[in-house]
Amino acid sequence: MSEAVADVLEDDPVLETDFAKEMVRQMRAIDTYGTYDNWPVSKILEPFVLTKEKKRDIPVIGDPDEITMARVKAFYNAISAMIEKECGLMAVPMMNLTHEGFGRSLITVGKLVVMDKTLRDMHRFGFPSLSKMKDEADKLLSVALEIIGQYPKVAGM
Repeated sequence: MSEAVADVLEDDPVLETDFAKEMVRQMRAIDTYGTYDNWPVSKILEPFVLTKEKKRDIPVIGDPDEITMARVKAFYNAISAMIEKECGLMAVPMMNLTHEGFGRSLITVGKLVVMDKTLRDMHRFGFPSLSKMKDEADKLLSVALEIIGQYPKVAGM
C-alpha cells in the first residue's frame, strides 16, 4: 500500500455507504481522461482525507488549484444528489469561489435555499477521516431535508 493511500483503508465501512458511492460517482464524472477507471474507491476518495500532518504541510495562505476546487464541487454535488435521492426533487448546487479560496456554496430545491455554506481556505479543503466527511455530509443533508419538509410548496416550485 502506498503512503498516499495509507489514510484511507480499503476495508473502511464508510466506503460502502450511499454517500461514499455518490462521491466516487462525482469524482469519476470530473475525470475526463479516465484516470480513475481502474483505481480502487479508497484511492479515489483519499484526497478528501487531510490529516493534521498533511494540513500542517499546506501553507496557511494560498490559492486552491483547479483539482482542489473540483473536489470541493464534487463534495457539494454529492450532497445535492443525495437530497434528490431522498426527496425526489431536483437539487441544484451553486458555488462561487474566488481564486483565493473564499466563497459560498448554496444548494437550492425549487425556489428554496436548503444549504448555504460559507467557504474559507479551500486550498486546505479536507476532513480528518472519511467518517468525519460523511458526518459533515449527513449533517448538511439532514438540515436540507428538514428545511424541505418545513416548506414543501416552495421546494416544489
